[in-house]
Amino acid sequence: MIIEKYPYTELKKGNYNGSRKYITPTGEKLPSVTTIISATASEEKKQALNNWRKRVGYAKAQEITTEAAGRGTRMHKWLEDYIKTDDIGTPGSNPYSQQSHIMAQTIIAEGLVNCDEYWGTEVSLWFPGIYAGTTDLVGVHSGDEAIMDHKQTNKPKKREWIDDYFIQMTAYADAHNEVYGTKIRKGVIFMCSKDNEYQEFIVEGKEFDKYYQLWLGKLEEYYTKFI
Repeated sequence: MIIEKYPYTELKKGNYNGSRKYITPTGEKLPSVTTIISATASEEKKQALNNWRKRVGYAKAQEITTEAAGRGTRMHKWLEDYIKTDDIGTPGSNPYSQQSHIMAQTIIAEGLVNCDEYWGTEVSLWFPGIYAGTTDLVGVHSGDEAIMDHKQTNKPKKREWIDDYFIQMTAYADAHNEVYGTKIRKGVIFMCSKDNEYQEFIVEGKEFDKYYQLWLGKLEEYYTKFI
């Protein structure tokens, strides 16, 4: 169950000048963390994605992406319900719903079991004047204040493949620290594959600092090139 430790406010979203923005309580229209990370992706990462689309075919690539997004949305909803109510609910007869329900159960059993407190789920965060976004979970993980995200994946990931996830978590932590006066320096990713293989990735200490510096570099690049 959630401990309402901070007065979280859900931010509205809208499209402005062809770009999706979060609207803060003071009316600022800010780009999202994911928008900034995507815009500043390396040419190597962009080319790797294009190569994959060519290899599997554009129609198949879209099918895979759409299916993964749907599965992820369902899994997140099961986890959100569990965090709020301690009840994960039942999936019904839809096979995709059943699959995502099993994945959520795995994350609960192997990941959320190590959470001491939940402060909020689907939490809107913003750094005034600069950026905004939504994190899946904020609370205490194994005794440490932490930003936490749930991720679904088609197949297990290697740590070196998910730098962007770590950068994203440092951005959310910095926004939370700025607005709510915390000192979060830990991020946790609970990941489950469609075949129900669980992985957990933690970024903290010097590694957290490294990814935070990468985030600051992306911010500078984004506001230099795109704003």
